[in-house]
Amino acid sequence: MKRSLSAFIAFLAWMAVVTQYYLMIQNRVESIPETTVRFFSFFTILTNSLVAVFFTLRLTGKRSIPDQPGALTAVTIYITIVGLVYQMVLRQTWEPTGLQKIIDELLHSVIPVLVIVFWCLYENKSALKFSQIPQWLIYPLLYLAYVLIRGSISGFYPYPFINVADIGWQNVIINSAGITVLFLVISAAFVKLGKSRVFL
Repeated sequence: MKRSLSAFIAFLAWMAVVTQYYLMIQNRVESIPETTVRFFSFFTILTNSLVAVFFTLRLTGKRSIPDQPGALTAVTIYITIVGLVYQMVLRQTWEPTGLQKIIDELLHSVIPVLVIVFWCLYENKSALKFSQIPQWLIYPLLYLAYVLIRGSISGFYPYPFINVADIGWQNVIINSAGITVLFLVISAAFVKLGKSRVFL
């Protein structure tokens, strides 16, 4: 069951990311190199790619990274944030149709739920510590720094709530602080849940 679920999640994640790239290239308004850079500027794409790589490594036997304490929890937190931010903030900003709608649901709904289910079933929850949370925060903070720096140069911001050109630095800082707090709360919730008697 564990290996089958890993394979299913890896397959869905790779398929969704690759298909989304194809759709973005098909509908591009910039050059292919610039479109590719923009594609990988989305936290959704980077995190689903991380999910794909993580669960692929579980299947190949190269388990050094997946086996590190808290690694699965970190990946689960990231993809949970992808789902939550989309459902709470971004879903109402557009109405995809056809294949794009299917891929959209995979990236933002189906894959996050599957990873959370995997975490519930197979994470070594006794190894989770609140002291790991600052390490888990490095990836989203580096991402934020990257998109803000590149956005100031290129004018492209992947999400409206960090679009300095449209909403200004003050609102971007407030929104970024809010999302950082959300990361901290979700991270603490996973550790607390892992330490509870629910999964014993």
